[in-house]
This record gives sequence, structure tokens and C-alpha cells, in this order.
Amino acid sequence: MIGSTDTDEPMSEAETDFKKPSPRNAILILLDSLNRHVLGSYGGREFGTLNLDSFASRSLRFEKHYSGSLPCIPARHDILSGALDFLWKPWGSIELWEDSIVAYLRRAGVVTMLISDHPHLFETGGENYHTDFTAWEYERGHESDPWRTRPDPTWIGSPMFGRGHMPYDNSRGYFREEPEFPGPRTMMAAARWLDENAGQHYRFFLFVDEFDPHEPFDTPEPYASLYDQPWSGRHLIWPPYMRGAVKQGVLTEREANQLRACYGSKLTMIDTWFGRVIEAIQRNNLWEDTVVIVCTDHGHYLGEKDIWGKPNVPVYEPLGHIPLMIAWPGLAAATSTALTTTVDICATLGELFGVEITHATHGRSLIPLIQGEMKSIREFALCGVWGREVHLIDDICKYARAPAGPNAPLSLWSNRWSTMPIPYMPKLRLPPPDERAYLDRMPGSTVPVIRQPYREGDLLPYWALGPFSGNHLYDLYNDPNEDNNLAGSKREKDHADRLRQALIEIEVPGDQLTRLGLD
Repeated sequence: MIGSTDTDEPMSEAETDFKKPSPRNAILILLDSLNRHVLGSYGGREFGTLNLDSFASRSLRFEKHYSGSLPCIPARHDILSGALDFLWKPWGSIELWEDSIVAYLRRAGVVTMLISDHPHLFETGGENYHTDFTAWEYERGHESDPWRTRPDPTWIGSPMFGRGHMPYDNSRGYFREEPEFPGPRTMMAAARWLDENAGQHYRFFLFVDEFDPHEPFDTPEPYASLYDQPWSGRHLIWPPYMRGAVKQGVLTEREANQLRACYGSKLTMIDTWFGRVIEAIQRNNLWEDTVVIVCTDHGHYLGEKDIWGKPNVPVYEPLGHIPLMIAWPGLAAATSTALTTTVDICATLGELFGVEITHATHGRSLIPLIQGEMKSIREFALCGVWGREVHLIDDICKYARAPAGPNAPLSLWSNRWSTMPIPYMPKLRLPPPDERAYLDRMPGSTVPVIRQPYREGDLLPYWALGPFSGNHLYDLYNDPNEDNNLAGSKREKDHADRLRQALIEIEVPGDQLTRLGLD
């Protein structure tokens, strides 16, 4: 288990006398690219998040929750399979040696439902995340979803939004009114499912995988102009993926403000429709026997350090330090300062529903924190993108370890060879295994897996590209904005040793240790 320790802190007997009710059901609502620091419940005052803040007022709010594997599909792998993905592969399906938590739940007789507008779940590399659900519903038209072959010809002025031609350009003209946008449709579908099914199943798990407030930051009025008036011309809904966009003249200060405002507009719109799901939970008296979890996969850079999108930089706080709120029957609102990460959600669902996850995992259940039986469940968490920096986070510091030399050696472990499709870069595909490939075994599994070595100069997947800026070490307690890089100081050796031990503990490929200079 990642971050397991013999020094986990139990509560006293007096503190654990009162046992909370045992819930039967769970609802997991994942809002994509949800920035923790702009939510009112986490101290943000820039944008309106009325319903999320109201939900937080009845929840256990986690203050030190971090992403594990990034970006979108690797994060869902963490959440649904409970195993860190980024040290073995960049982007891909649930593998032959593991199962999604919903496969275990179905075998235990739990009804499982997926409602989503997330395109990557239905593309190459994400194509089997939905297949184990009892049922699923896909609301079409978001970002890269190839929903329409041409724009609606009756809608004059169908926009071209400036990122080359995207499938969204064909879909956009079919969204006339606010309820026709994918995000509102997804939330309405979730509320409708609860109204029609909550009383029909003894135990259920509903996963609402909502792609908002992910780009494009496109909303109808009044949201579009809510945080940036006056603005003339088309709204800037596609952020560049780069560091130094303002400094290099890609964005003016005025355009940078507009982009950030458009994110806020998207956030406020989906917050409004999130309220429909909360109303359905209330209407069906589900607070009494249902755990409701609100989380995200990662944040989104909106100009912090002049970084935009999710480019190839270390995982700074705006991207990796993410919100997690859990409403548990009988539990009063509270705050937890325990360190947690995305793989812990799968472990929590497993314990909640009483299923044993038999494949190798890296998570720890949050229930001892929720029930007040422990004050902490892990000493550290691991975070990163395949082929990029590997991060170790503890209660005080974040350490990002870059390659010691060339970004090699490196290997990809998968029996489902894929990477993220990019509509405007159709030729960018993962090269197939070649004569260097051989069969290996994943830790905890006897299933053979293709292991493809890479060497310096090989074409790597999109998320692994780009230069590195060395190691980074930040004292988050004293330097939450990560302005003072302590790499190279006496403190770095201790964190490098701890990272090495953490990687050895989960049996990472030896080439990762060599690449990072930790062997």
C-alpha cells in the first residue's frame, strides 16, 4: 500500500465510541479539471460555486488530497482500479490483470450506473472503463466527441474557436439553450436516474463522470459574460497549453483575464446544474443511507506562474492539489488534514460495499478517517505523468524528481496498446511494440504483459514530450505558492531517499529508478 506506515495514528477509545450509520449506496460525482483554490469552500472568492459550497457544508472536506496518475484517463484508472498507472504506462484501458471496482460490485449484487459526457471514456485508450457497469448513459457533444459530421447549417455564425478544427466545432451549433449543453444534460440525466431508480435497487453505485469545467470553457449567456465585462468578440474558450504564454506574447494580459473568466463561467454553470443532483438526493431521502463523494481528477492551470492548460511542467499545486468532499450518513461537517490521494477512493468503495479487491492496488480506505478511528492513513503519496517527473508528497513537502540525464531508459507496460487520441494531430500515435519488446509480469500478477523499452530519441506519447527544468523541492507549509525551490539543498537527499524507497516498495520498473538517477 502506498504510504502505509506502522505509525498510523489511531483515535482513543472514547473518541470512537459513537459509530456512524452504515450506508448502503454510494454516489461518486467527478467534475473534471476542478480547481480546488477557486471553490468557495476552499477559500476561493473569485467565482460563484453556491451548490458545491452548500454540499461542503454537510461534508467531510479533505485539505490534503492529491492527484496520483495524470491526466484524465490515468486518473480514472486510479479511481476505478485503485492502482497507480503513471509509472507503467501513459494512457490506456483497464488491463487484463485487474478489474474496475464496478466489476467487483456487480459480482456482489450491487447495481452500478455510469452517466457521463466524458469523450475519452469512449475513445481508444478508454474504451473499457464503462463496460462493467450494469448500465451506462453517454451525453454527446463535448470537446473531442465525434458526435456530428457537420455544423448545424441553420445556426448562423457557428464558431471556429481557434484550436484547429475540433469535433466541438461541429457539435456547438446544436446547443441553442443552456439545458442542451452536455454538462447540464449529464446532471439532469443523473437526477432523473435517481428519481426513477433510487427506490428500486437495494444497493447501488452511481458514477457521474462530468467533463465540465474542462475546456472548451464555452457557456451561453448570462454565464459567458458573468466574470468579464465588457468583452467584445468571441469568448476565449480554448487555453493554450504552455508555460509563459503572457511573457512570450501568446496571450495579452487582457486575453489572459478573459480565459480565466471563461473557466469561471463554466464552473458556475456546472455548479448550477450540480444542484439538480443534490435536489434529487434530497427528494429521494438518500442522505440517510447513501455516501456522496465529490472529487476531481486534477486541476487546471489558469495563469498561475504564467502556466496555462496542462503542459509538460512539474505538477504544481493548482494541478495536483485537488478537492475531495464526502457526505456520510450521520456525519457532521468537518475538515480532515490527513494526506490522501486518488487511489484511496477505490479502496474506500471496496470497504464500503464489503468487496475484496484481489488485484494489486495502492490505495488505503478513507473510512477510518471518516469514522474517526484514525487521524492519518499514509505518510506520503506519489503523483505524476508517465515519462515525466515523479513526485513524492508528504505532510510538509513536495519533491519532483526529473530524469538525471536523457529521459531514458523508460518502458511501457500494457496489453492494450494505445495512447490519447488528439483530433488535430491524427498522425500522433503510439508506435507499436517492436523487436525490443518482451513479456514481463506486473507486481502482484502472473498475467504476462508486453514490456516495450524506449531509448533516447524514440517518439514518446504526447504527455511525455518537452524539456525538463531539473528537480523541484518545495516546503508547502511555509511556501504554499512554490516560489522557493529547495532542490540542491541538504533537504533534497532525504526526500530522494524516501522517493527511492517508495518506488521500490511498489516494485516499479528498474528503468524508472535508472532514469531518475535513484538506482
